[in-house]
Amino acid sequence: MTERPAHRVARGRDHFSVGPSAVRWDGDRLVIDIAEISAPLPYKVRGTVRVRPEMIGTTAFRLDPAGRHRWHPVAPRAHVEVEMTHPGISWSGAGYFDSNFGDEPLEEGFDEWHWSRAHLENDVAILYDGRRRDGAPFDLALRFDGQGRWHDVIQPARAALPRTGWLIKRTTRADAGSTPRVIKTWIDAPFYARSALATRLFGEDVRAVHESLSLGRFRSLIVQSMLPYRMPRAIW
Repeated sequence: MTERPAHRVARGRDHFSVGPSAVRWDGDRLVIDIAEISAPLPYKVRGTVRVRPEMIGTTAFRLDPAGRHRWHPVAPRAHVEVEMTHPGISWSGAGYFDSNFGDEPLEEGFDEWHWSRAHLENDVAILYDGRRRDGAPFDLALRFDGQGRWHDVIQPARAALPRTGWLIKRTTRADAGSTPRVIKTWIDAPFYARSALATRLFGEDVRAVHESLSLGRFRSLIVQSMLPYRMPRAIW
């Protein structure tokens, strides 16, 4: 994706666009139109993603005591269809849609966090675990039912995962006595990793999506100097 100036951004009640790419509601589906140039190797990225929520989350959660950082699981469970023309690939399956927003950059509020989501037989489990910038730990453990209603649950036991190729620390939560396993790491970046796990949660063997975010690493001058090569900034 490309960072663009304010005059290339538009937002309405049911749409949001940044340059040639846009997100819009079409009835009960969220449609994401992608028209980008990849980086650092420049080639077209074109296609459409359709997200049909199977449940709607109506609550935004505070991630810090002052409420400067909020997280909203908009669709804790969804069906996703991806149709790309450049490259010419497509697939569909279970998915998810959320939003982080707030009053200051994430790196001002946090040093790290580890997040995971798993589709259980009837519910969705979402787990947060991390450390704020002031050193205080935080965690959040939720289960959502088929109607999108949520309730707090006791956080499962902490379990270590192998560090990434960039040596980012990864941890997760899993039932006591079980051993989570990384199936595949989709994104291995200097400050961020997203992976698929085989794990056990609340008595069920599940596949989970997991992310680890090192905002201490993100703040470093070396990483900041690398960002324009991965996410260029347009001036038009």
